[in-house]
Amino acid sequence: MARQTRQNSAQGAKVNEKGLGSFSAFYSHIMNRRGMAARPSTGKHIARSSVYIPQLIPAVLLVAYGAVVIYSASLSIAEASFPRHLLGIAMGLVGAFLIWRYDYRTLQNMTTALLVTDVILMFLPKVPGLSYTALGMTGWIKIPIIGMTFQPSELAKLVTIYLMAGLGAQYNGKIDTLRDYLKLCGFLCVPFLLILTQPDLGTGLIILVTGAAIIICAGAKRSWVLVTIGGIVALGALVVVMSMTPGMPHPLKQYQLNRLIVFADPSVDPAGDGYNLQQAKIAVGSGGLLGKGIGHATQAGSGFLPEAHTDFVFALLAEEFGFVGSVLLLALFGGLIFSTIILANKIESPFGKLVLVGCATMWSFQLLQNVGMCIGIMPITGIPLPFVSFGSSSMLVQITAVGMVQSVWHHKLKAG
Repeated sequence: MARQTRQNSAQGAKVNEKGLGSFSAFYSHIMNRRGMAARPSTGKHIARSSVYIPQLIPAVLLVAYGAVVIYSASLSIAEASFPRHLLGIAMGLVGAFLIWRYDYRTLQNMTTALLVTDVILMFLPKVPGLSYTALGMTGWIKIPIIGMTFQPSELAKLVTIYLMAGLGAQYNGKIDTLRDYLKLCGFLCVPFLLILTQPDLGTGLIILVTGAAIIICAGAKRSWVLVTIGGIVALGALVVVMSMTPGMPHPLKQYQLNRLIVFADPSVDPAGDGYNLQQAKIAVGSGGLLGKGIGHATQAGSGFLPEAHTDFVFALLAEEFGFVGSVLLLALFGGLIFSTIILANKIESPFGKLVLVGCATMWSFQLLQNVGMCIGIMPITGIPLPFVSFGSSSMLVQITAVGMVQSVWHHKLKAG
């Protein structure tokens, strides 16, 4: 036994003399002696190492949870087509797979192309023959031959993340001059202002908040950010005052102004502009601890809660699955978002970090806004709940965003 040990030590010394003295080289040497290195790879190890499990698991569970909610909605709401919802999931899985396999790092130096793509996506709904209007907004296109509608502004969310991450990564974590900061803000204003022409304030806010978070994390000085926030608040107040003053230009549509009024005072016009909010609150509260069960949402099933499968889907979920189901939803989103932030702290690539910040911010803001408007702590907007709300365009984009996070992880390993 001692003789065999001395022989192994001598062979290990020879490995060191050849420059393979690292732990990994010594480990490979031992495996070769035992005949283990010659075994063909099954690919399972590669698949595990190429997928960021802490983020993938909550994402898959959210998609499954959302499918259950939409199936339940389809039992009483004709517009909530469950097969179409599954089609959106399928398209999202294809998008996620493609973006996961694609080396996202090639997009870092393609900011001009990304900006042009953003502009094209915003103008597509205005192209004659493609334009499709719904709910008073010209934000969709109708794809020829197949007849399906698609919302290009949803895809613009992801393009904007790559655009702002590519621009912000150039500063390596520190924006030194006010000129550079204003330059980044100017680029962000392009898709934001274009989306307002549709008009789609909800998507515009998502793009604005997501891009702003990327700029902040790119190294913007705190004083610049605070002044910008103050300016936005002052501008917003001015817009509201102008819209409420007779004889002055009204930047806000009347329904947008009414939503703000109802948010400030929910008791105003409960049978009119405040109706949706009141019904959403009733649905959330009536769910109790465990909910009424699948297919037993009386507010949505009886038609009292408008848009129960899209904008107010959280109210439907809360009514059917109760407080426990709502907490489960928030826990899954917490796992999705925080795992993305943890990954952003681990990787070294500035571009990858900012892409992850953009994805986490997009999910966080949409969650806050959608849930918040159903319980009365946020103004009512047409912002869908990621992975849950009915809509193929939204589902495609949200699942593809999961692929964006997985791409950062996958190519981090390849670089290593």
